[in-house]
Amino acid sequence: MGRKMIVLDDDPTGVQTIHGLSVYTSWDLKALREAFEEPQEMFFILTNSRSFSVEKTICAHREIAANIVQVSKETGMDFVIICRGDSTLRGHYLLEMDVLSEAIQELAGTEIDGQIIGPCFFEGGRVTIDNIHYLADKGELVPVGETEFARDKTFGFQNSHLGKYVEEKTKGKYKAAECVYFDHKELTDHNIGGLAAKLASVSKGSKVIVNAVDYNQLNAFCKVLLIAMNKNKRFIIRSAASFVKAFGKISDQPLLTGEQLIQKDNKNGGIVIVGSHVNKTTRQLEKLKNAELPVDFIEFNIQKAIEGSGLESEVESILAKAQGVLRRGRHAVIFTSREVFSSKELNKEELLQISVGISDALSSIVRKLEITPSFIVAKGGITSSDVAIKGLKVKKALVMGQIKKGIPVWMTGEESKFPFMPYIIFPGNVGEDSDLREIISELNH
Repeated sequence: MGRKMIVLDDDPTGVQTIHGLSVYTSWDLKALREAFEEPQEMFFILTNSRSFSVEKTICAHREIAANIVQVSKETGMDFVIICRGDSTLRGHYLLEMDVLSEAIQELAGTEIDGQIIGPCFFEGGRVTIDNIHYLADKGELVPVGETEFARDKTFGFQNSHLGKYVEEKTKGKYKAAECVYFDHKELTDHNIGGLAAKLASVSKGSKVIVNAVDYNQLNAFCKVLLIAMNKNKRFIIRSAASFVKAFGKISDQPLLTGEQLIQKDNKNGGIVIVGSHVNKTTRQLEKLKNAELPVDFIEFNIQKAIEGSGLESEVESILAKAQGVLRRGRHAVIFTSREVFSSKELNKEELLQISVGISDALSSIVRKLEITPSFIVAKGGITSSDVAIKGLKVKKALVMGQIKKGIPVWMTGEESKFPFMPYIIFPGNVGEDSDLREIISELNH
C-alpha cells in the first residue's frame, strides 16, 4: 500500500521550496480522487485557513479529514498530513492539528501518536536553536517573539521558545515540559538508531519540537520520521516550507528566469497586487518606486473598505486605471494604503474580517479585468490566495518553481480566467528589500 503526502497549505506561499507538484484549491471528493491518482507522492491543497475564523477553521478541517479518509479507504492508499503554515508562527497553528487528529481517530479508528512542529524555513532565514525559533535579519538572529510578526493583530504571541509557544497557544492545557524536543546537535550526529527509538516512544498526540539550522539536520529527522511511520506510528506535522521539501525529498532547481515566464506575444503590461502590510513589504514597494521601470502605482484607499462606503466605486476606479496602464504596455502596481488599521472596539476575528474584505476587493479587480496582463504578482498570503481562487478561478495549478529564493510561481490551469499564465506568489514576510524591483525588472519586456 502506498502513502500520499498531503500538504494542507493555509495560504498559497507554502510551495516556496518545491517544483513539479500540483496544487488544488478544493478539497472535495472529486479533487481528492484526482490527486490520489497522480503518480507523484505529494500534492498540495490550498485551504487559505489563515483567513478563516476559528469556527470556520474547525468546520473546514473536519470536512477535509472526512474526505481524505474516505478516498484513502476507496483507493487502499495510506496518507500523512502536513499542515504547512507560517514560518513566523502566525495562523491557527495548533488548532488545525488538533481538529485533524480528533477527526482521523474518529473516522479511521487510528490514534495519532504525535504532532510534529518544525517551523524552520532556511530560505527565509528562519531557524530553531535550543528550542528558540529565530528570524535572521541583516545577519542577526532575532527571536521571532521579538519581531513585528509576533505583534500580528489576529495571531499575535509572546514566546519564541516553541515549547512555551505551545503552552501559550493552548492556554496552559499542554505544558512546555511535556513536549519532546529534538535538538539540532543530536540531528547533526546522525545517530539514526537512537533518534528512531526516541521518536518511537512518542504516543497519545505528544507535541514534538524539531530544531534545525540546515537541511542536513532536517533530512536526518525526516529519515527517522519515515522509519517510525513504516513501523505504523502515525503523526500529523505542522511545519513551514523547508520541512515539506525535506520530507518530500524534493530536488534543488535553479531559479526561474524571465525568459521562462514572459509571454512573448503579449504586449500588455503586468499587474502587481499588494495587500501585505508588514514593514518588509513597504520597504520593497519603496525600492520599486525608486526604480526606473515602466511602472504606475495605484493606491487602494483602505479607509473606504473599513467604513463600508464607496468600496465598489473604489474598485471600479482602480480597475479603469489599471486597464489603461496595461494597454499602454506599462505595469500596474495596486497597493493598499500603508497604515495598519486597528481599533480597541474590534476583536481579533473582526480585524481579520476587515483584512478578508479588503482582500476580496483586491481579487475582484483581477476577476473583472477585460485585458490579459503579461504576468500577475500578488504580495501577501491572504491576498495571493484570494487572487488565485476568486480572481483567477484556479482549481488546479502546477508549481513551476521559484523566481527568487522563497518566492514561488504557479502555472495556472486551463480552467482559469487566464489559462497557462505564470502567477507569482510573493509572501509578505519574505525577500530582500530589492526583490520586488528585481522581479519586475526580470519580467519587463
